[in-house]
Amino acid sequence: MLDQATISQLKTYLNNVRVPVELVATLDDSAKSAEMRELVETVAAQSDKVTARFDGAASRVPSFAIRRADGTGETHFAGLPLGHEFTSLVLALLHMGGHPPKEEADLLESVKALEGEFRFETFYSLSCQNCPDVVQAINIMAALNPGVSHVAIDGALFRDEVETRQVMAVPAVYLNGEPFGQGRMDLAQIMSRLDTGAIARQAEKIAAKEPFDVLVVGGGPAGAAAAIYAARKGIRTGVVAERFGGQVLDTMGIENFISVQHTEGPKLAAQLEQHVREYDVDIMNLQTANGLVVGAPGALHEVRLASGASLKARTVILSTGARWRQIGVPGEEEYRNKGVAYCPHCDGPLFKGKRTAVVGGGNSGVEAAIDLAGIVAHVTLIEFDAQLRADAVLQAKLNSLPNVTVITSALTTEVLGDGQKVTGLTYQDRNSGESHGIDLEGIFVQIGLIPNTEFLKDVVGLSSHGEIEVDARGATNIPGVFAAGDCTTTPYKQIVIALGEGAKASLSAFDHLIRSGV
Repeated sequence: MLDQATISQLKTYLNNVRVPVELVATLDDSAKSAEMRELVETVAAQSDKVTARFDGAASRVPSFAIRRADGTGETHFAGLPLGHEFTSLVLALLHMGGHPPKEEADLLESVKALEGEFRFETFYSLSCQNCPDVVQAINIMAALNPGVSHVAIDGALFRDEVETRQVMAVPAVYLNGEPFGQGRMDLAQIMSRLDTGAIARQAEKIAAKEPFDVLVVGGGPAGAAAAIYAARKGIRTGVVAERFGGQVLDTMGIENFISVQHTEGPKLAAQLEQHVREYDVDIMNLQTANGLVVGAPGALHEVRLASGASLKARTVILSTGARWRQIGVPGEEEYRNKGVAYCPHCDGPLFKGKRTAVVGGGNSGVEAAIDLAGIVAHVTLIEFDAQLRADAVLQAKLNSLPNVTVITSALTTEVLGDGQKVTGLTYQDRNSGESHGIDLEGIFVQIGLIPNTEFLKDVVGLSSHGEIEVDARGATNIPGVFAAGDCTTTPYKQIVIALGEGAKASLSAFDHLIRSGV
C-alpha cells in the first residue's frame, strides 16, 4: 500500500514520537478492512513507541483510533487516510506522541484552556485539498485537550451516512451532532468560533500597533510578494489578511507556475507564508478589511477591520483578490452546499453515480466537466455564449467523453430543489426564448471571479467590473495607495502575474516613501 520511499520517510518522522501511542482498529472481513489492517500494521512497524490492536468496537467499520497510551488524547480515522490525508495521519501520530504542533503558543494555550465536551466529526474526500487543514486542526485540538474528540470520515466510503446527513460539500464539520462549518478552516478560525473572547483580544492587540511604512491588505500571491519586497527594504511592513494564501488555497493543480512543473494550491500557499515569515513582517491573519480612510497629503492612511480595530500606514497596498462569481438566480444561495458547489475537485466524489451540471464554458468549466465525467453518471455543461470559450485541447477532450452533454446559448434561470437538496435547474434557450428544465442532483458553478473590493467603493477608482484601477506602477488614484493582483484592472488573472504585480506595487510604494518624505 505504501511504497518503500514513503515507508522510509514515515520511519524518520516517527522518530519524533516521544510518548507511547497505540492504534486500535475496528475491522470486518471487507476488502477495505484488509487494506486498513495492512496500513495500521505498516505504521506500527516503523516505531517501537507505536503499537497496534485489532479489537476496537467503534460504530464505523472500518476505522481506527490513534490513542495516547496514558488515555489523555484520542482521534479517529473512519476510512483510509491516504492521498491528501496521509499527512494528516502522520501529524496525528506525532502530536498524539507528544511532538509539539507548529502553531503559535498563545493559540495552543487557548486550545488547552477550552472547557466542556467537544465531539467533532469531519467528512472529507481524498481528492479535497482543503480537507487536510480542517482534519489536522481538529486533531491538534484532540491531542491537546482531553475534552475534544474527533472522527475524520471518508465520505466516499461511508456513503449511507453521507446520504442520511445530506453532506454535499466537504470538508463538512459537525460538533456534538450539529453542523459546525463547511469549507477550509484552520486552527485559529475554529478557535475564534469556540473562544468567544478571541476576536476582542486580537482586536485590542491590533489597535495598539504602531503605524506601518507599508501595510498590505490581502495574503494571496500578490500580497505575499508585496510584503517580501517591502521587508527587504528594511521598512516596517504589515500584512492583514482574511486568510493567508487567498484563493490559491482553493486551487487544485498548478502546472503553469514557471520553474515548478506541478504543485497544489495549499502547498504553494504554505510556501508563500513561510517565505514571508523569514522576514520581519507582522502578519495579522483572520482579519477582514471593511474600510479605508484616506489621509490628507503627507498624513497616514487608515485601514479599518471588521473586528473593530484599525491600522494606520504611510502607504497601503490593496491585494484583496477575488472570489467565485455566483450565477445570481433564485435557489442558488438556498441550495449552496446542498447540491450547489464551486469546487469539483473537493465535492465531486460526493456525487458519484449522480447527474450533475457545470455552469460555465471557459477553461475552468470545461476542466470541471472533464473531471466530473470520470465520477458521476452524466454531466451537462451549460454555456451562455454561442460557443465554448475553453482552449481547443480541452474542448477536444470534453467532446470525446460519452457521458457529457454540451448546451450553448443557454441562460440559467433558476436552481430547483425540494427544500433539502438540489433537484434540477431551468434555463432559457437564448435563440428561441423557450424554457427548459433538467433533472439534476448537483450543480457546479464555474463562471469566473468577482473582485473583493466592495468596501473600496467611493474611496479609490474602480472599473465598471469593480476592479481597482491601477497604472503601470500599480498606483491607484490616491497618492500612497497601491494595488495588485486579481482585484485590479491588470489583465490575466494568473498566479505568476499576481506575484509580479505585488512586487511592482511594493517597489512603487517604497519609491513613494523616499520621494514624498512621508
